Amino acid sequence: MRNSKKVLVFGTFDGVHEGHRHFLREAKKLGTSLFAVIAPDAQVETLKKHSPKFLLQKRIADLEAEKIADCVIAGDETLGTWNVILKNKPDVIALGYDQDALGKALQEASTQFPFKIEIEKITSHRPDVFRSGLLNK
Repeated sequence: MRNSKKVLVFGTFDGVHEGHRHFLREAKKLGTSLFAVIAPDAQVETLKKHSPKFLLQKRIADLEAEKIADCVIAGDETLGTWNVILKNKPDVIALGYDQDALGKALQEASTQFPFKIEIEKITSHRPDVFRSGLLNK
C-alpha cells in the first residue's frame, strides 16, 4: 500500500474554470489526498487589488462541487501566518504556474515549519485562454 501523501494547493478560485481543473487534477497526482486552500475575501483584495467576484463560502461550495479536491478549506485571515500549513501538515505544496510570489514566500518561511515540505510547480493549461484575469473581465 502506498504511503499517505497530502498535497496542498492555494488559490482564489473565483469562478472555477478549466485552468483551475487542470491545476487541481495535476496537483492531485502528486499524492494521495488533495487539500485546496481558498483565499479569504480580504486576502483576495490585498493580493489581487480587487474584491472577489464571489464570496468565500460560494467559492468553497463551487470548488467542492467539482469533486477534485478531497478537502476544501478557507485560508488564513492574516498573510504570512501559515497556520493552514502548520495545522494540515502537507507533504507537498503544489503551486500554479503564476504563483511565483507565493513560492518565494514559502521558501522564506520554510524554516519555521517543523516538518519538510516539497514544493512542486504545476504547468499551465492554456493561460492565454484559461486565466481568471482574462475570464473575469
